[in-house]
Amino acid sequence: MGIYSILDFGACGDGVTNDSGAIQRAMDACGIAGGGIVIIPAGRNYRAGSFEFRSNVELQIERGAKLISAHALEDFPHHVFARGPDVETRVWIRARHCQNIAITGGGEIDGQCHAFATEELPHIYRTVHWKPAMTCFVGCRNIRVRDVCLRNSAFWTLHFVGCEDIVVQGVSILNNLKFPNCDGIDPDHCRNVRISDCHIEAGDDCIVLKNTAPFADFGPTENVTVTGCTLVSTSSAIKIGSESCGDFRNCVFDACLISRSHRGLSIQLRDPGNVENVIFSNMTIETRLFHADWWGAGEPIYVTALPRTSQTIPGTIRNVRFSGLLCRSESGVFVKGHTPDSIQDVTFDNVRIMLEKRSKWNDSRHDCRPCAGPGITEQQPNGFYVENAQDVVIRNSQVVKGEHPAGYFGAALNIRSVGGFEHALCNFF
Repeated sequence: MGIYSILDFGACGDGVTNDSGAIQRAMDACGIAGGGIVIIPAGRNYRAGSFEFRSNVELQIERGAKLISAHALEDFPHHVFARGPDVETRVWIRARHCQNIAITGGGEIDGQCHAFATEELPHIYRTVHWKPAMTCFVGCRNIRVRDVCLRNSAFWTLHFVGCEDIVVQGVSILNNLKFPNCDGIDPDHCRNVRISDCHIEAGDDCIVLKNTAPFADFGPTENVTVTGCTLVSTSSAIKIGSESCGDFRNCVFDACLISRSHRGLSIQLRDPGNVENVIFSNMTIETRLFHADWWGAGEPIYVTALPRTSQTIPGTIRNVRFSGLLCRSESGVFVKGHTPDSIQDVTFDNVRIMLEKRSKWNDSRHDCRPCAGPGITEQQPNGFYVENAQDVVIRNSQVVKGEHPAGYFGAALNIRSVGGFEHALCNFF
């Protein structure tokens, strides 16, 4: 196995010179030789624009090395990925139809998000109309991302499209909590995905499964496990959707800790795809309200199947289990379908909701964005709100008020147009 230092291919590592050419030459040489390790050596900062993986290449960013994003539009050439239009028109680190690739080493990758901001408000940044995704892997197999720190991404951080056999382990993603669209990890039409032992902070969703429309030919997102992660988000910590032009199935989320987030666990269907066979288990969830520029209303659990536009017919959510969840939040569980059969067979078992006012925001709202019609409506938050669903079970669960309950909290249980509803052995205030 060959080892290729980017310094041997002309990299300067002075933090000013664009070293993307040297990185690409090392990648190409490694790939042509049949594979190996491309080294970004410790002790220097390497500024770079776009570059692309080759099969059988491991990019090893050594501890003490930092790869820094360039800022200019010309540093990110316009690219059109196969089997989809130019959705990711600007991507920093990319791979197309590669096998056996990895990012490792313990060093840092810094997306320099502040270079793409135009205005800082107290609760959010306004940004330029184009922002580079930190990575995008399209149609790849056997991908490993381990033991690196990714920070300050200006757009999606780890985006996998139509990929199989993905492992993301021991990764820190430290994005700005006021920066929009800086998702942490986005498996999109992917299969056999394992995400574990990561710490993620993101203004947008931390871990979000997607099925975007331009890549629908890649098929469903399925066979996904997420375990042992700590998550902080100004949006949703864990989400399925809202891009759902394809099915999601066979997903397990377990033993994660969610704090300081706008939403905890979210299933958000807005397109024709379906969600089935999903388990969320053994978590602590802490959510709070943020400004309405961010989707959400402080819900620890959010399950909705609503049309994106007046022409959309959303899919169905079925066979979903929530168990062993301890939630402290400014709102409660929110479940809402478009029609009575949009959401089917959902069970909440051993779920504790503590309603407690903790933020400076005093909104009392339901937030269904994006959707046809009003996205935000003024509503009292309930412990459990369920509307338009079938076969919903709540058992061995609690709704209690914390030390600082808000005066606008509503009933512990609010059920509307639900067929086959059951609740047993519950303790509601």
